[in-house]
Amino acid sequence: MPDYVVEFGKDGGSRQTDGRLDAPAFHRNYEAIRSVLERYLTGKSGDALEIGSGTGQHVVEFARQFPEVTWWPSDLNDNHLASIEAWRRHSALANIRPARRLDVSDPAWGSVMKGEGGPGELLAVFCANVIHIAPWQVAEGLIAGAGHALRNGGMLFLYGPFKRGGKHTADSNVAFDASLRRGNPEWGLRDVDEVEKLADRARLSLIDIAEMPANNLTLVLRRA
Repeated sequence: MPDYVVEFGKDGGSRQTDGRLDAPAFHRNYEAIRSVLERYLTGKSGDALEIGSGTGQHVVEFARQFPEVTWWPSDLNDNHLASIEAWRRHSALANIRPARRLDVSDPAWGSVMKGEGGPGELLAVFCANVIHIAPWQVAEGLIAGAGHALRNGGMLFLYGPFKRGGKHTADSNVAFDASLRRGNPEWGLRDVDEVEKLADRARLSLIDIAEMPANNLTLVLRRA
């Protein structure tokens, strides 16, 4: 199992007695992320997978906002999986499925999900703050797998800090990228152009780049 630069519960967040972890970043970004999802998911139904669900707070928020969508959280970290399940139980929402362990570095992850009683073709895949704290292989597998797992017109949403045209968008991102690469040379902020190249090979088109708080972006990719 890969190690992440931040393990929730060890980053200054709090833990409830039932195992729910609280990520400070969730409170800063969930409204902005939700506003992007609303443009594309409002009035739609189907299955949506969250990759790298972390504490589980985002998937609960999205399940409340999009009740016609069935949400499937996933992660690799045992601590996170326990928190996701605790948040799911606490929310009592019927449209959140139990958290699953999922390694998206293998582009066949969509087939793995289906073979274990998971969803069929997906309406959406959402992934926040993952591909810059993982080897490039994870981005390759995530996007290639999404190209197979999404239904026609399905959406992949990637949230986080990115470079554009080979350049950083803010001084804070320069420092953040350098700190990541010092810790692990395989990590670092990814360039939108490089992500789009992967998307093209997976039959995904980049249709929107939404500016987000704290110099982050949400990339919206649609399956042709």
